[in-house]
Amino acid sequence: QVHLVESGGGLVQPGGSLRLSCGVSGTIFSIDGMGWHRQAPGKERELVAAVTSAGSTNYADSVKGRFTIARDNTKNTVYLHMNSLKSEDTGVYYCYVHSFDSSGARYDYWGQGTQVTVSS
Repeated sequence: QVHLVESGGGLVQPGGSLRLSCGVSGTIFSIDGMGWHRQAPGKERELVAAVTSAGSTNYADSVKGRFTIARDNTKNTVYLHMNSLKSEDTGVYYCYVHSFDSSGARYDYWGQGTQVTVSS
């Protein structure tokens, strides 16, 4: 069984910083892309940041210059460093992993979600 274990959410004041972590529990043959989505109250889930196996990154326009995604392939972990947080960054953050097994079949895994609240 593969699970993604998230940590690092919480309450922070506007302008503050948080670091989210997402580690893979269990065995995956090959990890491809990793990333983070978020869902704000009353809104649809949206992609926040993604990183490919080659290290290429992609960010939502709303977080460019403030958030940084990074992955540690030795630990099968992806991080989201969030700086200059704004109230509109509030939401539940979900990590994901795109993976393949030895036959080339693709499997996608999602974390349970971690709450980020930006408020004074």
